[in-house]
Amino acid sequence: MRLSHDRHVFLYAILGGTPAAVFGFWLLWAGDYTFNFQLTLTLFIVGCWFGFAAALHNRVVRPLQTASNLLAALREGDFSVRAHAARHDDPLGELFMEVNQLSKVLHEQRLSAREATALLNTVMETIDVAVFAFDNTGHLKLTNRAGEKLLATPAAKLLNRNAAELGLAECLRGEPNRLLSETTFPGGSGRWGLRRTSFREKGLPHELIVVADLSQALRAEELKAWQRLVRVIGHELNNSLTPIKSIAGSLGQIFKSTNRASDWESDMQGGLDIIASRAEGLTRFMQAYAWLARLPQPVRAPCAVKQLVERAIAIELRQSARLLGGPDLSISCDAAQIEQVLINLLKNATEATLEQRAAGHIEASVRIRWIQAGRTVAIIIEDDGPGIANPSNLFVPFFTTKAEGTGIGLVLSRQIAENHGGSLVLENRVPEGGCVATLRLPV
Repeated sequence: MRLSHDRHVFLYAILGGTPAAVFGFWLLWAGDYTFNFQLTLTLFIVGCWFGFAAALHNRVVRPLQTASNLLAALREGDFSVRAHAARHDDPLGELFMEVNQLSKVLHEQRLSAREATALLNTVMETIDVAVFAFDNTGHLKLTNRAGEKLLATPAAKLLNRNAAELGLAECLRGEPNRLLSETTFPGGSGRWGLRRTSFREKGLPHELIVVADLSQALRAEELKAWQRLVRVIGHELNNSLTPIKSIAGSLGQIFKSTNRASDWESDMQGGLDIIASRAEGLTRFMQAYAWLARLPQPVRAPCAVKQLVERAIAIELRQSARLLGGPDLSISCDAAQIEQVLINLLKNATEATLEQRAAGHIEASVRIRWIQAGRTVAIIIEDDGPGIANPSNLFVPFFTTKAEGTGIGLVLSRQIAENHGGSLVLENRVPEGGCVATLRLPV
């Protein structure tokens, strides 16, 4: 039979005193002593022997029991229990000090966790965003008040039901971040934003779904967009219609007059030419707007970056850009659309450089190169022009500082880049001066 630790301690204490006790008994009973003396001394020796063994057993086992009780209290979450024999000058006391310190730390962590949990619960219940947590079998394990409202069902009836029963099966599939424009929930309809992410609880995978109602925010943004569009279109229409109305009135007065000047026909022709010019400008503006609104999705095909750049450079004849080159790369893109972006950027850079040359800076030039950065290629166009005067208006539709500009070149270019999964950034070069345009596209 296997003995317990405390019995081992008591047994070893007895065995440790056995040689001395046996030797003492032999001297006592082999000597010439009276029987009463021998019996009395034997009982005394045996009593001391077992008494000290029991004391040693208690001295060893009791602190272990105390430590066990302390650890059991910690395991049960009772952090109020403390060991009173904790002191620095004793190894056992140092053990109790560490246990007391551990209890204090766990107590502080539990308070912090409770406060964090309370804050999280408050946020979960007050935010107007539906939150759902599903386990690896697709059953709902957590939701908040907004989730109950979205599904028009109390949480008690939602938990442990699978996603298909709740009408959320589509949310567990497809792109993790997307817009649910055609989805209707029991609690309401509209346009919803979906975000899905994974987490683990107790070693098991879970899915966290966040559904936000974007209708109000989108309506506000649409209203702002329409207001900006109406303001821009109204400004452009006024710029064209006001002189047309004024000149038409003047021509009408000339036509009605019976005492006309000798050169009235040339005045009439000049006025009509101005009206035709303004009407043509207005037509170009409306065509540019229609082009921006009907930009097609890119038709991708493999294409070498060097060929794209060289074809774009060949279009600009006023000043040839310096081709600095780059790595031999191919990308999947709509070559015609990307060439249009490069043509627009080179055109702007060339016009800025020619402006500087006209001011006496004859060494001003345009340079183009490309580099690979991870899974993207960055096509960089630098110029020595005056730089960007108002960066905040770069991508405002129909805003232009050029007399013959339409104000959509950069807007179209950025939209093409984003449709390809890339980006377009224009910045002033500091401190050299000029501008740098960076077109990033996925490799």
